Amino acid sequence: MSERGRPTAYRPEYAEQAAKLCALGATDYELADFFKVDTRTIYRWKNVHEDFCQALIAGKENADTRVERALYNRAVGYTFESEKVFQFQGQIVRADTTEHVPPDPSAAKLWLTNRKPEDWRDKQEHSHSGQVMLTPTINFNGKPE
Repeated sequence: MSERGRPTAYRPEYAEQAAKLCALGATDYELADFFKVDTRTIYRWKNVHEDFCQALIAGKENADTRVERALYNRAVGYTFESEKVFQFQGQIVRADTTEHVPPDPSAAKLWLTNRKPEDWRDKQEHSHSGQVMLTPTINFNGKPE
């Protein structure tokens, strides 16, 4: 007996392609555009094809790891080798240089807020204790109010 409904456009090679695209930062919307399907089809493929789902998870983890490393480097500062090109007396001169990017306090705060939320979150919890005693006041008639 044949399956009912329209045949799927999914191909097994899509898993490897999707993993590579996700590792480069592709979203589900961009995957749908690449495979020329609707985003709901991407969601369906993730539910029906385990290899496709696992490929997306692995690819997105790779992209997330790269962003985490970049945020960390931005938070602590880093040094890199580069080449400066300039003109001196009509001649093109290339010079190898070492450049330093200083730490970024905003990146450091973001990193710490997410890695150590109990110490770095913006909202602080405070508890108050004690008692409040109320005493009646006496009006001009000499009677308590």
